[in-house]
Amino acid sequence: MPQLLSRRRLVLSAGLAPIAGLTACMSTASLPAGARAALAPSGRLRACINLGNPILANRSGAGVVSGVSVDLATLLAERLAVPLELVVVEAALKSVDTVKADQADIGFFAIDPRRSDGIGFTAPYVLIEGAYLVRQGSDLTDNAQVDRAGTRIMVGRGSAYDLYLSRELKTAQLMRTPTSPTVVERFLAENADVAAGVRQQLEADAARLGGLRLLPGRFMVIEQAMGLPLSRGAAARAMLASFVEEAKASGFVAQSLARHSISGAIVAPASR
Repeated sequence: MPQLLSRRRLVLSAGLAPIAGLTACMSTASLPAGARAALAPSGRLRACINLGNPILANRSGAGVVSGVSVDLATLLAERLAVPLELVVVEAALKSVDTVKADQADIGFFAIDPRRSDGIGFTAPYVLIEGAYLVRQGSDLTDNAQVDRAGTRIMVGRGSAYDLYLSRELKTAQLMRTPTSPTVVERFLAENADVAAGVRQQLEADAARLGGLRLLPGRFMVIEQAMGLPLSRGAAARAMLASFVEEAKASGFVAQSLARHSISGAIVAPASR
């Protein structure tokens, strides 16, 4: 399979990706007429998969890409009766740029106002906690103490945490690393005061490296949604939104989270 820089394209036959047992919990109602032309106009569904959020997607040592976002993309391709093409990227910002440039038909994103100029979002399908990590010897004990003069926070460039903290912080300084999975590594290497990211990733890094701890609670809740190029129009957005609501209501999203042993993320409530 060819690989160009950080992006890899994998083509799967619709319905053949390894989500056996999940589709049974979803009704067999077909998508509206015109859905294939609206969501997969090339005759295949190009789904951008971001590996920067380990809750939603991962690549195994054998190179297999899997996760909740892959399951949803596979199901949608099956519903559209088209092959699935995974456009795999390493960071949230790359995923945003790929979909905005219409180099993918759908993507999986944390909803943020700064991304809405080129992407149409569904309602969220899962909610994820954003947390802070510090060294054991840090005098920081509460999330509210982080935003103070002299505090340096390491965050993945273009991630939901970067966008949120760029708006909310008043005095603390943001430092950025190219991808979210490298936040703790760069936090240690550059002697930053705080690392910000997905709670589960930070917990895993703290357990692996030692000498680190998470601050109690969370500093934000991430609404993770599907999205498509805004240029596709309101009808396409409505079709994708309907698909997401059905995936939540049927139990598909919950079963996918369980299948991939994801803890700390919950299924988002139904959209009003």
